[in-house]
Amino acid sequence: MLVSADFTTVPDLYAKKAPADARVDGVPCISFPFYIDHLNPAVKYLHWEFSDPDSIPVCGFEWIHWTMANLPVDAIMFDPSDAHALQIPADFSRKVNAMIPEAAQGRNSQASPLYGQDQQNLQLVAHYTGPQPPDQDHRYVLQIWGTTEPIADLEQGFWLNAMLHGLEHAQVVDGGGITLVGSC
Repeated sequence: MLVSADFTTVPDLYAKKAPADARVDGVPCISFPFYIDHLNPAVKYLHWEFSDPDSIPVCGFEWIHWTMANLPVDAIMFDPSDAHALQIPADFSRKVNAMIPEAAQGRNSQASPLYGQDQQNLQLVAHYTGPQPPDQDHRYVLQIWGTTEPIADLEQGFWLNAMLHGLEHAQVVDGGGITLVGSC
């Protein structure tokens, strides 16, 4: 699997400088587009984590920006003969639950009791939240796994550790990732 985007620095619309209408409770909420190419044909479901390892010195843990599980490959346009056959479009995080209800988005770090945010607002805590590095440019990692079956027992608002434990028992047949920069 090859994961790519049309940029190496997350554009303003999806990050810290997003306009007011692209935010929820002041947090950027429009997810960025990316491509998944050279997908193993055995992959039927996609799962991903988008996180900020550079946040560890700032807040004490790796900030989770977006998690997705059990996204059926056949529910998104997929043509193996096309160079960019599988595209995750911009704003997918806010639209996916209406389009593909079997896909589940997990909680991000906004849901942490350490953060002190409204943990019940699933539009904020169980969707994409864009990069907002406070101290310097950060590197963000999008890691994607492809499996033959969905991960059992994951519902909307799952925690990342539940997905990772589920992947330990799933038949992971493909994977890939990309590192992007978020500007300060």
